[in-house]
Amino acid sequence: MVFLCGALAGEARACATPVSVCDHPGAGAFALIEAGRPAPVVVEPQADPALRYAADDFAADLQRVSGQAAERRTAPGTGMPVIAGVLGHSHLIDTLASQGKLDVSGLAGTWEGYRQSVVERPFPGVPRALVVVGADRRGAVYGLYDLSAKIGVSPWYWFADVPVARRRAVYLTAGTHADQPEVKYRGFFINDEAPALSSWAGKHFGGLNADMYARVFELLLRLKGNTLWPAMWPPHAFHDDDPRNTALADARGVVMGTSHHEPLMRAHDEWHRHTGDGITGGAWDYARNGKHLRAFWRGGLERMMAKGDGRGYESLVTVGMRGDGDEAMAEGTAIPLLQGIVADQRRLIAEVTGRPASETPQVWALYKEVQDYYDHGMTVPDDVTLLFSDDNWGQIRRLPSGHEARAGGFGVYYHFDYVGAPRNYKWINTTQVEKTWQQMDLAWQRGARQLWMVNVGDIKPLEFPLDFFMAQAWRPAAMTPQALAGYPEAFARQSFGPAQARAIGELLTRYAQLAAQRKPELLDADTFPLGKADGEVLDGGAFGARVADWDALMARMQAVRAQVPAAQQSAYFQLVEHPISAFANLYHLYYAVAWNRRLAARGDARANAFADEAEAAYARDAALTARYHALEGGKWDGMMTQQHIGYTSWQQPDVQAMPPVRHVVGVATVPPRFGAPVVDAGGIEAVRYQRAVNRAGLAWQAIAHLGAGEGAMVALPQGRPPTTVADGVRLEYDIDLDAAGDRTAMLTLSPTLDTTGGTTLRVGVSLDDGPVQVLADTLVPAPTQTTTAAQRDWNRAVIENRRVLRAVFPGVAAGKHVLKVWRLDDNVVLERVALQ
Repeated sequence: MVFLCGALAGEARACATPVSVCDHPGAGAFALIEAGRPAPVVVEPQADPALRYAADDFAADLQRVSGQAAERRTAPGTGMPVIAGVLGHSHLIDTLASQGKLDVSGLAGTWEGYRQSVVERPFPGVPRALVVVGADRRGAVYGLYDLSAKIGVSPWYWFADVPVARRRAVYLTAGTHADQPEVKYRGFFINDEAPALSSWAGKHFGGLNADMYARVFELLLRLKGNTLWPAMWPPHAFHDDDPRNTALADARGVVMGTSHHEPLMRAHDEWHRHTGDGITGGAWDYARNGKHLRAFWRGGLERMMAKGDGRGYESLVTVGMRGDGDEAMAEGTAIPLLQGIVADQRRLIAEVTGRPASETPQVWALYKEVQDYYDHGMTVPDDVTLLFSDDNWGQIRRLPSGHEARAGGFGVYYHFDYVGAPRNYKWINTTQVEKTWQQMDLAWQRGARQLWMVNVGDIKPLEFPLDFFMAQAWRPAAMTPQALAGYPEAFARQSFGPAQARAIGELLTRYAQLAAQRKPELLDADTFPLGKADGEVLDGGAFGARVADWDALMARMQAVRAQVPAAQQSAYFQLVEHPISAFANLYHLYYAVAWNRRLAARGDARANAFADEAEAAYARDAALTARYHALEGGKWDGMMTQQHIGYTSWQQPDVQAMPPVRHVVGVATVPPRFGAPVVDAGGIEAVRYQRAVNRAGLAWQAIAHLGAGEGAMVALPQGRPPTTVADGVRLEYDIDLDAAGDRTAMLTLSPTLDTTGGTTLRVGVSLDDGPVQVLADTLVPAPTQTTTAAQRDWNRAVIENRRVLRAVFPGVAAGKHVLKVWRLDDNVVLERVALQ
């Protein structure tokens, strides 16, 4: 794994495990860099181009670390080289294996597995070598990039300008290190790329062409991903925009696919291109225009097979169909029609490839209404991967039972970025990796292990959650709650070194926690209530408390920034300072607008000070964007152009505009004075239980920082069947009531969905030894227009990023009581309890 085997282990693992990085030589150690001189890198001339590209990158990484160029060779020569190859496709590797000098037992046939071995006297004149052997081409690629990460080259060295520390000596301990992924296809989807990424790419590369994608491919592979859904918002079409894109992706070893609604390797925008041939541009309606659609799709497959080797460019082919432009299928579309579409598509696949359709990897995305068809009995060919989705807001909608077996397996399409109701979120990171872990661990436990795909919008500024997602996808079983808790610090150490790693990790965690409470596009002057304004001293209320939280985080960020070396300031701004500063400033903007409007309505002169502050905050927003665009000599100019102020509906405003404020005319501006905000949070953090009763093979686990407070409680392992009250799996909280009366138990949950095909999750609550009340949490993801109570509840839950369930207990006596929360259904995540 990029970080789990390197930075996450930290200094404690240095020199202690096979092929680990050490700054001094030990018995049998391999000198990767000695006295400032890097080892030569050997890859045979007939090696797959993906390995040759990776070897060039690794040699460049050695130069970044050592300051001297690493020699590239095609034969071992003399000295102590790094030798990389693919088992069964490399004469050097196969010779070492046949002579018993390189142990490759169990490697052949594994998917993307690799081994790094220090080998003694592998060839004449070579006393020692570091051998990187892959089970296939990507296995060898990952073996090299893993070494790059170990010696301090972040996958984000280019995409976030993370500097590389110079080292005069790097040794690798003796022995063998082996690794391989647990999820077969792992990747991200560049989506909603206008205006940010498309503007940036146009300015710096002339568009979304092979020059730009070369950087994306390298990042994907350094993160140990293998699959890309390319940008596809009109007017973008990966294969048609630049023919070099297709060849370069394959040469780098990237598996290309198309998004959930683009069948058979065709970009959506291609349907509206080349209309002169009489095929494209008609109705996107299979019942009425099937002939032209089949011809269109055939062209996509023929392009996929144009490599000329009989196998084609490595691809993961999307099948199925949605409405034009990722809209829902037409009203009344029948399940038999959709099944017929897929049957026809598979016939095309067989005809064009000359092989049974089952030999071409395929995926059918059960996105939005297509999942409903599946739940209502739509059949899917067994070799096709079923790709379940979240609700676009981080809650997975459906998963396999855990006992279902199909040749194509199952996957998950997840979102860090979205365009749609109840509001777009595209500007900045609002993802808690703790929530991502909980949902994707659930997916893993339930058997979704074939494809993990995440929508990352413009890639930047979602570096941290993307890094985490790809690490978890590589080895989900190794991403334990303990590994999760250490991940922010590990990412910070890989990016900024050990000195400030803990402090920066804490900033990343607290930022995501505050950002997830309300996405910036959902903020306005009415989002949170203000307190009282009856006297000279104002009470900020809930809004003021949020602003205070952000101010505290700003102060911590600035204190850490003062300790960050100059060479790291650009990366610090991109990964830490900008998101905190920009989000905090947005809160100040709307907080000032809220007070301005309240006070101006009364003719209160203090309104003018808030008008001035709002205007200053709006100007600061523009200044922060300009500073971002000026980084690295303008390298990121255009990347932060996403509109984020002035939303009035789910869709982004055409232009960003200052929210209107009012000045009270004829009176002098009076500076406001604030008291401490009066906010009653109430209740008990779920992680502060008195007793956890673990039974039925389940154990309660606190997931630190998940949600809005100290953390949340989850029963592990996830993916297990429902339990009953008789099973006794529960948490107990001691509560002392100072007065008798009716009481309401309130359970604050992280929003989650019933992933079994139903709509309801159950949790139990009881008081003392009284009966258990079963609370039903019914949330149904809504289309643009909500029509049911369950849809309205879902809207509110994703907007507030919490769900509150209530149970009434009448006539409760004063004194000591025990509130008990019972695990009934899986995927219930408890953040807070209260008895009010």
